[in-house]
Amino acid sequence: MGVLTKKVKGAEDILPADSYKWQFVEDVMKKEAESYGFKEIRTPVFEHTMLFNRSVGETTDVVQKEMYTFDTKGGESITLRPEGTAGAARAYLEHALYNNGLPVKAYYLLTCYRYEKAQAGRQREFHQFGMETYGAADAKADAEMICAASSIFERLGVKNIDLEINSIGCKNCRKDYTAALKNYFESHKSELCPTCLSRLDRNPMRILDCKNESCKNIAKDAPTVLGYICGDCREHFEKVKTFLDVADVEYKVNPTIVRGLDYYTKTVFEFVTDCIGAQSTVCGGGRYDGLIEELGGQPTPSLGFAMGIERLLMVLDAQGIEIPKPQTCDLYIASLGEEAEKKAFKFIKELRNASLAAEGDIVGRGLRAQMKYADKINAKFSMVIGDDDISANRASVKNMATGEKFEVPLDDGFFKEFIENYLENYQKSVSISI
Repeated sequence: MGVLTKKVKGAEDILPADSYKWQFVEDVMKKEAESYGFKEIRTPVFEHTMLFNRSVGETTDVVQKEMYTFDTKGGESITLRPEGTAGAARAYLEHALYNNGLPVKAYYLLTCYRYEKAQAGRQREFHQFGMETYGAADAKADAEMICAASSIFERLGVKNIDLEINSIGCKNCRKDYTAALKNYFESHKSELCPTCLSRLDRNPMRILDCKNESCKNIAKDAPTVLGYICGDCREHFEKVKTFLDVADVEYKVNPTIVRGLDYYTKTVFEFVTDCIGAQSTVCGGGRYDGLIEELGGQPTPSLGFAMGIERLLMVLDAQGIEIPKPQTCDLYIASLGEEAEKKAFKFIKELRNASLAAEGDIVGRGLRAQMKYADKINAKFSMVIGDDDISANRASVKNMATGEKFEVPLDDGFFKEFIENYLENYQKSVSISI
């Protein structure tokens, strides 16, 4: 019988053989975020469509081409989240998190959805880790956010990843820059793609982020934003660089970075690498001081970043970075006979209560098949209990790596005998109370 249906294009299964890699990376991310004082936030997978239209920007590719939007039975327009910041910002306002004191620091691990061409490192369902700070205008907040992202890469052992930073100014100083861009691209109208032609009047900065080769070539000679930012934005950017220097975080200024979402202002940054081909941006973020106000709140300086987990795992793999394998079975107890099954089941439960990984047969295998399975799951030790062993009150434990065997009593002394040998051979630093 064939499989009824296969996974939807653009979505991937994370199988048991690989899930430990995700868990390890996520654990590193969580610990790093928490060391900076961030707490986890979990938001719904779908939101009202207007949230993303207002926050992400109606002229962005995300809103124009990539969102999964549908009408509910009640006639509401709902969208699967294409990114994490809008939902976090909505939750910050809706639950008045600012009443708990500023800044509010939150991190998230979530799935996002964008309808785009599925390829390595870019799926229609993908996973993001992000950190958000609300209520901090100081340049130290920008540097702290960048340091947090940098520290994650360091803890994972990632090499050859470059930090690129830029300032795209505020709403006031961007007016002159927008005018300069419009004048420049007006002279290349015949070469622009249809999407960029529609952006020309509404938001010419979006043309700088276009993936069309013709538009990318034109954008290379476009005016850069650093020549137009105001004094306050320039001073803020210089302070960000100063604090990055103090923290020994290497960076280079890339005046072409604009990021793909409309809510960004002032500082923007990306971590890029050349080890995974075209999908070189592994982490991106910056400041978005106008976002909370755009969503109906009071003016609130805000900033954050998002990191694609699929793409990060590709980097780790490309650089040959080994992720620690998960804990394997400490003791597999095979049984032969009805009374032996009961004794084995009891011991397995007690071993698990002592925080050890123990397994036994639950599919009705014969003794030989049980031992083959113990070897297949890389059990550290194995033990066979038969009805005769119960009568003798003794059984043999085998070290699966060395073949060494030792006997243990099948009574209250079993735990002491086994754990002492387990500690002696594998984890002497582990302390288990018996």
